[in-house]
Amino acid sequence: QLQLVEAGGGLVQPGGSLRLSCAASGNSFGAYAVGWFRQAPGKEREGVACISSAGSNTNYADSVRGRFIISRDNDKNTVTLQMNSLKPEDTAVYYCAADRNYFWVCSSDRAEYYWGHGTQVTVSS
Repeated sequence: QLQLVEAGGGLVQPGGSLRLSCAASGNSFGAYAVGWFRQAPGKEREGVACISSAGSNTNYADSVRGRFIISRDNDKNTVTLQMNSLKPEDTAVYYCAADRNYFWVCSSDRAEYYWGHGTQVTVSS
């Protein structure tokens, strides 16, 4: 069992930066791949970035590649999403999710993942 808690959301101006964190409690966090997903009003939830269990592999959606960086610290049971050059279209609720299957977390949205409750990111002037 894992419990995930996101933090770091807020209101930021276009071009600004935010750093989201996903803190995990429970056993064997280092065995899980983690993904960040987001859901904007009226839209389906979409994958943003993902990282393998050891942190050696990452992947990004085209819309955020070059602007967002995902990283993890397994000693601290934390995954971080550094978001730079934010745009109004990045406005959404951001969720982290964990699963033992890296390819699933990077390619699909599944109810069976461990999910956090989300944190709101608003990009507006």
